[in-house]
Amino acid sequence: MDEVDRAIVAVLEQEGRISNSELAARVGLSPSPCLRRVRQLEEAGVIRGYRAVVDPAAVGRGLRVFAGVRLARHVRAEVAAFESAVLQLAEVRACHHITGNFDYLLHVEVADLAAYEDFHASRLAALPGVATVNSFVIMKTLDNP
Repeated sequence: MDEVDRAIVAVLEQEGRISNSELAARVGLSPSPCLRRVRQLEEAGVIRGYRAVVDPAAVGRGLRVFAGVRLARHVRAEVAAFESAVLQLAEVRACHHITGNFDYLLHVEVADLAAYEDFHASRLAALPGVATVNSFVIMKTLDNP
């Protein structure tokens, strides 16, 4: 990747729906070479996709929680069973395998605290291999502009 590719990626990270002609103007290229570079970045896997950023509260997911999950054992089959099962939970927006006090950090979105209590008790804690779950309710998110 050269500086032009980095500029293209930076613009697309902020404005994924920008037109190719506007993108080309911003990075100092004509439209054809710009489109060629974007396609090359997509084919190389640098740009993995485009998506809408949705307000969670507007779609019934107003409570956001980080859940630190510790597994009882780290046997390969049990880890695989947990990972397969956690990916089936629609409330889990992201699952990160981490180091430190927890094995996984989940980003969970549900309607409200009652919905999280039900999710935690009936689904999350019941996943294969789960020893403990520590929940951290997100009160506010500070975003960089």
